[in-house]
Amino acid sequence: QEVVSEESEEESNGVNLMEFSDEILLHILSYVPCTDLVLNVRRTCRKLATLCLDKSLTHTVLLQKDYKVNKDKVKQLMRDIGKEIYQLNMAGCYWLPSSTIDHVTRCKNLVKLNLSGCHVTSLRLSKMLSTLQHLRSLAIDVNPGFDASQLSSECKATLSRVSELKQTLYTPSYGVVPCCTSLEKLLLYFEILDRSREGFMLSGQLMVGESNVPHYQNLRIFYARLAPGYVNQEVVRLYLAVLSDRTPENLHAFLISAPGSFAETGATKNLLDSMARNVRLDALQLPKAWINGSGLLQHLKFNNPFYFSFSRCTLSGGHLIQRVINGGKDLKSLTSLNLSGCVHCLAPESLFRKAEDDIDSSILESLVVSCCNLRHLNLSAAHHHSSESIGNHLCQLLSRLKHLLSLALPVCSITDVAANVEKPPTTPNLVPQTFGRKVRIGIQTYPRNLGDQANQKVESSVFWALMGSLRFLETLEIIGSSFSSAMPRNEPAIRNSLPPCVRAQSVGDSEVAAISQLTYLQSLTLAQLPNILTGSGLVNIGLQCQHLRTLSLANLGMMGKVVYMSALMDMLKHCKCLRDLRLEQPYFCAGAQFFQALSHCSSLQRLCIVSRSGTLQSDAVMSFMASCLEVIMCHMFMGESLTVCKNLQQSIVRSFQAERPALNVVIFPLLHEDLTEVIRDVPMRHLDEITLFKSRVAEEPPNLWW
Repeated sequence: QEVVSEESEEESNGVNLMEFSDEILLHILSYVPCTDLVLNVRRTCRKLATLCLDKSLTHTVLLQKDYKVNKDKVKQLMRDIGKEIYQLNMAGCYWLPSSTIDHVTRCKNLVKLNLSGCHVTSLRLSKMLSTLQHLRSLAIDVNPGFDASQLSSECKATLSRVSELKQTLYTPSYGVVPCCTSLEKLLLYFEILDRSREGFMLSGQLMVGESNVPHYQNLRIFYARLAPGYVNQEVVRLYLAVLSDRTPENLHAFLISAPGSFAETGATKNLLDSMARNVRLDALQLPKAWINGSGLLQHLKFNNPFYFSFSRCTLSGGHLIQRVINGGKDLKSLTSLNLSGCVHCLAPESLFRKAEDDIDSSILESLVVSCCNLRHLNLSAAHHHSSESIGNHLCQLLSRLKHLLSLALPVCSITDVAANVEKPPTTPNLVPQTFGRKVRIGIQTYPRNLGDQANQKVESSVFWALMGSLRFLETLEIIGSSFSSAMPRNEPAIRNSLPPCVRAQSVGDSEVAAISQLTYLQSLTLAQLPNILTGSGLVNIGLQCQHLRTLSLANLGMMGKVVYMSALMDMLKHCKCLRDLRLEQPYFCAGAQFFQALSHCSSLQRLCIVSRSGTLQSDAVMSFMASCLEVIMCHMFMGESLTVCKNLQQSIVRSFQAERPALNVVIFPLLHEDLTEVIRDVPMRHLDEITLFKSRVAEEPPNLWW
């Protein structure tokens, strides 16, 4: 009777979903996970049964963040629409057993397949690829125990037709690269640890024979990203050795991302010399040691470049303008630029300059004028101090880049120079000024809406104006130039952090409030903002930025106390779309009030808290996990004892693993000596996207893979 009454009400209001055109319904259905469409929605009525199997919905199947999918659902999905699938993305489905891959053989027409992060043995890979004769794009992991000799001739025949390969290496190996004789795009991710679990040093040496030499003659894109470690450098040199003998004529993108020191050798120098003579590039990224002090950039030729990364290089602004932009050459094709850690990139020369000296605004102006179509710009990890010249502030110049979608800036670059002179950072006003009511000393209050912020005259700042001009910005990172996370990749936790830049001392609540103008903001990172007194701006962001999906906060305000906790809890009550939350703050108390506020984030999927001397309340965590049904990742690195951490982790897994197949829980003391061993077991998807802190703006070329 209730159903009949509801239908009658719909008819009386003239609203019936099934009366929409097929085009509109297909657009609506495109937002529904494919597993739900095929296994649930299409069983509701005849019309939806037909629409759910439309080619536009079954051509590409994305399972990479469908955390509710399990082996049985994949099996049924492949049985029902396997022949209709041309592109299948299962990247990061770490929770699925390796036997799940066997069902991919039903997808006879597959052209693109992404299995990064999935458990695949050599034999299973061979069996699967033997049946996929149309495959042209493949992404896989190469784990310890991989044996290329187990690949069948049919599998090798399929690989010989593959033109795009993404390979993540967890062991020294060529993987399937030697079998891919038609490669045009090669992406390599080196995640090899220097030591085995037993503590033995690993070697990066491989047996290089005629049968396992990579074939690069058709290569157009070469990309290599190295995790920290000596073995990764040794192995990537073996991949590059073939390139140094003969550089592919059609190579137009050459990118190597290597942390720390990666020394240039004779072979790599020959490779770069050959590239300078024979190719014209559209994308470039090199280790800093290969660029610093060399005239390489002067000799390299560029066609229509769309991506440059000079991260951590000592490249001066003068060299940047002369050798890359050719003294103001039109570079409208450039859409992504990474200058993270380039401390002298906005100065005419670096020989006698201190990192804290003022920038040369004319260099930045030349950059903005020449690269007017930039969509992704990273200027973090450097001191970019503007002078007192009117109209030449960094924020004022960047406001001309109307197409920006993502931006990363150091905290000291957004401060208003005039405000810094008038209001020294040593005497902050700890008690907010209000009218009409008394304020108790010691009780922090903050304005609850944008109107109160307006009374504080923050709209006159250059940063407020910048945020107002970048209305379509989706990703914003404001990171202290001296900030370093307490949890680096392969090392013990850092116990002491460097003090913030002097210019950054005045950046606080009003600057955070300015961010609330970004209506379409999806990802926000704030780190080392020393003048946060109450966190009032966070509430404004929660109210105004309704598309926010990723939030990362680190070391805001005083280090001895979490001064913004009350505002954070108010903010979270409005973040209905938030999926990823990362908090890094000493002495953070993850108690009942915090988790009660966090429970309002109904879409939350991943939570990571890093807190030296931080505490947690086990009962509150369990209640939160029970109320937030979408949470599949809970990482907490706190100051609690190992016993407390282990007991809580086991309780969460025991209570929720069955109904959440993708559940990944790591609760561990931050300063424990075995932290690195625990980190190595975290799925790469979570480790790379949220657990480890890093700047992600322009980290890779846009649309590098799916």
